[in-house]
Order: sequence, then C-alpha cells, then structure tokens
Amino acid sequence: MQLGVNVPNFGPGTDPGVLREWARVAEGLGYDLLMVSDHVTVTPDVAERYPEPFYEPFTTLSWLAGASTTLRLGTTVLVLPYRHPLLVARMATNLQQLSGGRFVLGVGVGWARQEYEALGVPFTARGRLTDEHLATLRKTWRPKDSAGSSVPVWVGGNSDAAIRRAIRFGDAWHPLRGTLSWLRSAVTDHSLPGFAPRIALRLTTTPVDDPERPAGVGTLDQILDDLDQLRLLGAETVVLDPYHGDPEETRRPHRAWQDLTAIATHWRNRS
Repeated sequence: MQLGVNVPNFGPGTDPGVLREWARVAEGLGYDLLMVSDHVTVTPDVAERYPEPFYEPFTTLSWLAGASTTLRLGTTVLVLPYRHPLLVARMATNLQQLSGGRFVLGVGVGWARQEYEALGVPFTARGRLTDEHLATLRKTWRPKDSAGSSVPVWVGGNSDAAIRRAIRFGDAWHPLRGTLSWLRSAVTDHSLPGFAPRIALRLTTTPVDDPERPAGVGTLDQILDDLDQLRLLGAETVVLDPYHGDPEETRRPHRAWQDLTAIATHWRNRS
C-alpha cells in the first residue's frame, strides 16, 4: 500500500518556496504521492478555510513535477464542473506526459455555492454536470486507454451518489475523511473499482477513545493500526491530510512534517 500527503496549496504561510519544501520533505521521507486541492475563485465561503494565496492545482503540480523525481502528483479533488471537460482532458494529459506518467486526477462535485455562482455554473446541477464531464473524459481518453497511457481517475466524495459515480466512471473511490467503521462498511457493501481514501493526520499523546474518531486521528499506534486496517480493506493508496481547517496552520508546516516523519518511519519498519 502506498502513502500520500495532501499539501496545503493555499493560506497565509504558503508560497512557492514552502510548496517546493513540502515536495522535498514528502519525497525525502519516502511518500509516494503528493496531492493539492482546487478552487478557482476564493469567494467568502471558500476563504474561511482556504484563503488566498491559492495556487491553481494544474499550474502548481506542473511546477512540482520538475522539482521532484519519484513523487506521483494529484488533485484531491478537482471540482470538475468548474472547467470545460475537454480543457481538463488536455491539461491532465499534458501533465501526465510532462511528469513521466506520475499524475492522478482526483475529482469531485464541490461544495462552495458562492464559487459556483461566481463562475456562472448552476450549483444544483453539480452532480449531473460531474457525471457528464466524467463521461466526456472517458470518451476522450478511450483510445489512450487501449494503449495503457490514460490518466487514473479517482472519484471523491462520501455520498452514495459519489460511490455510484466512482463505480461507473472511476479507477478508484476516493472518500475524504471518515471513521474506520464507516469506511469498512462502504467498502464491504460495494464492488469498487479501487479504494484510495484520504484520511486525517492528527497525532495525539493519549489515545482517542471516541467511537466517532476519524481514521488518522489518535496516537501513533492508533494511526498505524488504521493504516493496517485500510490495507486489509484493499486500499491501494492512503492519502494523509495534516490540515485541520485553521489557515494559520499553514504558517507552521514543521508541525505537519514532524507527524509525517513519525508515520513514515514507523510505517516503513512495520511494513
């Protein structure tokens, strides 16, 4: 099972040097995948959690592809209805080519109503539009599929509709956080094309006994056990998300790097 890192590509502490250092740290620790998130215009609802500066994902990942050698690079998640699907297909294909086949396209429907309105895209149609865009991507890439050079598509989201979308269009279901019991139930109840969850990463000094404890939150032993359980559930990749919603965290990346170091070191020994 591979491990990835969700990197904040936004916030007051983020700049090109910090993004480059995130890539250096992740690759140096032996992580397999670096992912960033997506917003096109930072409307007030977005700014509360993901304020400016916000580095556009395709641009950022193209740049980081040249600053790394082994890291896979991806989006968690690209809000698919924000862009014409043929533009997404072109950008994703080019990034796959420029990175030497290291790109993963994680997609989702999004949640920011004000951002949808600013872009002139109907918020209430986001599910239908996502399905239509995914169908277009698959149709566009079908000739490449036969040659084995298509871009992997992870379909994000925690709803039943997202799971159905992943089964219909995706190479993997990419749920975003959740409890281990819920993830186990969802995997058991569906025939998924693949399983690549994004979980929290919050190390604590004492065990978290809450039955609603999200996977990835707790002591080192608890988190390592979460990873073991996800591997047994068939996860090909687990993405660790050290960002917890406070933009000021982006000014203190070393805290996240310490947690990532602890996980990488002990997971390597455990594996």
